[in-house]
Amino acid sequence: MTLFFTLLGKIAPLYLNIFIGYILAHYFKVKRDYVAFILIYILGPFVVFFATLSININLQLIFLPVFVFMLGSAIAFFILHHYKAHWKDPSLNTLAFTCGTGNTGYFGIPLAMILLEPQVVNIFIFATMASLLYENTTGFFVTAKGNFTAKQSLIKVAKLPLLYAFIFGVTLNILGIRTPEVVVPYFESFKWAYGILGMMMLGMGMKGFDLEHDFDKKYIKVAYFYKFILWPAIILAIIFLDNNLFHFLSEDIYKVLFLFSIVPLAGNTVTLAILLKAKPEKASFTVLLSTLISVVYIPLVLYWYGGF
Repeated sequence: MTLFFTLLGKIAPLYLNIFIGYILAHYFKVKRDYVAFILIYILGPFVVFFATLSININLQLIFLPVFVFMLGSAIAFFILHHYKAHWKDPSLNTLAFTCGTGNTGYFGIPLAMILLEPQVVNIFIFATMASLLYENTTGFFVTAKGNFTAKQSLIKVAKLPLLYAFIFGVTLNILGIRTPEVVVPYFESFKWAYGILGMMMLGMGMKGFDLEHDFDKKYIKVAYFYKFILWPAIILAIIFLDNNLFHFLSEDIYKVLFLFSIVPLAGNTVTLAILLKAKPEKASFTVLLSTLISVVYIPLVLYWYGGF
């Protein structure tokens, strides 16, 4: 119970940001499109670039983004193909996107800072690069296909600055260049801004929500099965196999992988749905409900796992 109440108290401000986002969009008419643009095209690339410069890359760390990206992409394309007969609107595209990732940035990073040691938190932050890379390549592509052709979707992906920020950051890291100490506080402010605005976007996405039209029981059922059951099951299988057979990964990597698998649905589901006009209200309700469920779900699975 101590873990439950500690977690609840620490993440309460995240839920306050969701409420503030709804108030700003609903009563003060703040344009959510502008906030979405800032998150994806400005703050996201800065966070990715500076975080990539702040770690020492090794084979275990390389495994993290590669594995998470490949797993998320495989799930997204499977959803897009397997459920194409069930949805004939962009709902299918946002569902494919959200099943392939999780809220590792807006929600996961603060959660990691609560549960993990500082050096392991840095590993977690690096691993979130895989989620951001997925969300802005595979995820953006499968979401954009709801309203755009394949060619148009690929063109949109090629225009995303996050890709180039990641490549540039990795290149400088390999060359031995690190983040100058003088800009570290500046980088930290970007991380906090990214997290706060990202959680506010969940609330902004609820503007215009119609329970009769946007509550889709089957949509929620599929999304939650893949996020809350399949993802942890796959990660636990990987941990079991490595711990008993391969012995390639460390205990810290196990912790990061497991925490990755239990975060709620990705906040960027709403961000991309808004930018691409792909049923943002339905996506926002599903993501918000998963975030509320996580208040109970995360402490329970951590207790079952044995804690950190």
